[in-house]
Amino acid sequence: MLLSGLTVSDAIQRTVHHHRALIVAAVIGLAASFSVPVHAEGTKIGFVSTERILRDSKPAKAAQTKIEAEFKKRDQDLQALADKLRNEAQKLDKDAPVLSESDRIRRQRQLQDMDSDLQRKRREFQEDFNRRRNEEFSTIVEKADAAIKKIAEQQNYDLIIQDAVTVSPRVDITDQVISALGG
Repeated sequence: MLLSGLTVSDAIQRTVHHHRALIVAAVIGLAASFSVPVHAEGTKIGFVSTERILRDSKPAKAAQTKIEAEFKKRDQDLQALADKLRNEAQKLDKDAPVLSESDRIRRQRQLQDMDSDLQRKRREFQEDFNRRRNEEFSTIVEKADAAIKKIAEQQNYDLIIQDAVTVSPRVDITDQVISALGG
């Protein structure tokens, strides 16, 4: 779990959902514009869960481990800064009755500065993390798309849909794609 409370899986799901929803809408719109029924008799349709590929495949797990290792030190530094801020706030609460007005105001400003610094660093961390995650997972998506195309050609699929609202397990070929990516 990351500092922001957003897990890697949550972040992947959000990114994938956004891009794939547009693709699915385009495919459905294209099929409707040609008046081609999506479930025509004899049409072979498959489904692939991009979310599962980006969560369960070996390349995805390796990328997740790599990214977490890259950001572990910064995450720990942010935790330490948050702990320091919390300790200083508790110390101020305890000392407040005996502090002069000017000392109390000075320490409150220091806490506000520390909090602003922490928030800025968290934002930068999340932006950097998202950028790296997108870099790593875009490569996996490209490889998965190539594997999907190969499976479609080899097994004579007419249409393969990624990320639908509901899918019958009999058309789900996600495990085949994960296997093609090395497990």
